[in-house]
Amino acid sequence: MYLIEKAEENNLTVITEFILLGFGDLPELQTLLFLLFLVIYIVTMAGNILIIVLIVTDQNLHTPMYFFLGNLNLSFLEIGYTSVMIPKMLLNLLSEAQTISFVGCGAQMCFFILFGITECCLLSVMAYDRYVAICHPLQYTLVMNQRVCAQMAAGSWTIGALVAFGQTASIFTLPFCGSNSISHFFCDILPVLRLATTDTRKNEAAVAIVTVAFILIPFLLILLSYILILSAILRMPSAAGRRKAFSTCSSHLIVVSLFYGTVTFTYVRPKSVYSLGSDRLLSLLYTVVTPMFNPIVYSLRNKEVRSALRKSIVRQTSFLIRCG
Repeated sequence: MYLIEKAEENNLTVITEFILLGFGDLPELQTLLFLLFLVIYIVTMAGNILIIVLIVTDQNLHTPMYFFLGNLNLSFLEIGYTSVMIPKMLLNLLSEAQTISFVGCGAQMCFFILFGITECCLLSVMAYDRYVAICHPLQYTLVMNQRVCAQMAAGSWTIGALVAFGQTASIFTLPFCGSNSISHFFCDILPVLRLATTDTRKNEAAVAIVTVAFILIPFLLILLSYILILSAILRMPSAAGRRKAFSTCSSHLIVVSLFYGTVTFTYVRPKSVYSLGSDRLLSLLYTVVTPMFNPIVYSLRNKEVRSALRKSIVRQTSFLIRCG
């Protein structure tokens, strides 16, 4: 059942693949879960690709906010998130083996950390963009120019890559010579660490430091930005102005709430309240469900995106009529 090979020089067994237990405790729901996750994956991919295409093709969406939303940033992250998790999960739901190679597990964890940390940074950058737009509107085009936006996006991806490579390397250089069963549907950090046959306190401390530095601190920066934004909105003289200002932030606030609500509770909660069921449910929310809802939130609640979508439909319809 387990693929292991003997390390003759030190008489230890070395794990060459892991078993993702995932939803193995729910055999009667395997087919239903497969269909559900397949639909979610298709909707997520279609929604985020549509957002990227609209932002690239519509000149009215060539602004800093939509630059961070599309153009290989937030929408691309959502595509990456789901593509790292769901295809392997779908295969495991159809297979009795439910295995992932040692290298594959490391790659999955690396990309998961990369996309997660980068998204935290980008969400805080988008909060700063909204702060400048509402609190300093006359300086907005100067402060959030194309070069600054590109630097912020590149910085977010660089931080994500450095953290991802560092964390993955530190974990997968540990000895894994015992059980190879991961109590999760993907190679998350803590479930994999529990399988290491050595003292992992330093690694757990590193995970805690990363959590504080790149999850909690960006969240606090977002919170500070919105405190200043709310203060500026409340000082506006007209109700129409206040509604318009708040509407430009509402989509971002919903996404932040969905993402940070689940991620923070997953990685910051005490060990005493940990359980496989709750951990699996929370992970599903921020790795599978949230990426599906994000394009819906940004398209249905955003007048500019809805307008761009209508124009795109009209163009395509006219083209098909002419061709017909």
